[in-house]
Amino acid sequence: MSIKYPGGLPYRSNSNANTEKMRLAKKKPSFSNRGMTLEEEINQSNDTYRTKNIAVIHKKPIPIQVVKVNYPKRSAAVITEAYYKTASTTDYNGLYKGYYIDFEAKETKNKTSFPLKNFHEHQVEHMRQCIAHGGICFVILRFSTLNRLFLLEAEQLILFWDNQKKNGRKSIPFSEIEQSCYEIQYGFSPRIPYLDAVEEIIKRKEADKEKEHE
Repeated sequence: MSIKYPGGLPYRSNSNANTEKMRLAKKKPSFSNRGMTLEEEINQSNDTYRTKNIAVIHKKPIPIQVVKVNYPKRSAAVITEAYYKTASTTDYNGLYKGYYIDFEAKETKNKTSFPLKNFHEHQVEHMRQCIAHGGICFVILRFSTLNRLFLLEAEQLILFWDNQKKNGRKSIPFSEIEQSCYEIQYGFSPRIPYLDAVEEIIKRKEADKEKEHE
């Protein structure tokens, strides 16, 4: 099926570092989950969070306009061409402990860096707007060859995004991701316990608010 952005462009799928941040766990990476896609793992994790009444986070529906439909059988219809009604923003959003959560999921086979071309301008701008209104925004990054997961806060992504025009760097070095991001270890239920990292972000935000009122 051919899906295009508004205007007819084809869609191609892809999903200052704070040295005081710590990795959430230091176990050796698990290779037991390679059979699932990153999206499936996150969806399963969100199902677990909702079932346990921990958070309500869903994958955003994609609004498309169907253009062509074939009927190979009377009982079956196959969409052969469609357009996005609006440009997509991020993959997931919801609520956790009263905070608005909004995030994207991306992966790469690269071992030494994460390409910024995996992101779109409108996605970065959406995150920028959410942050301005107090939301917690981030990206879950998977280095599929290394089978390692990280949570990159949107503020850091935006910094790298804006700086690429100044320094010409088109990717985020893996060494910087290791140093400044939250590493997420695979679990069983949830499969990807990314809210552990979000909890650390919330603690930091609340501590900063307390300092402002002192």
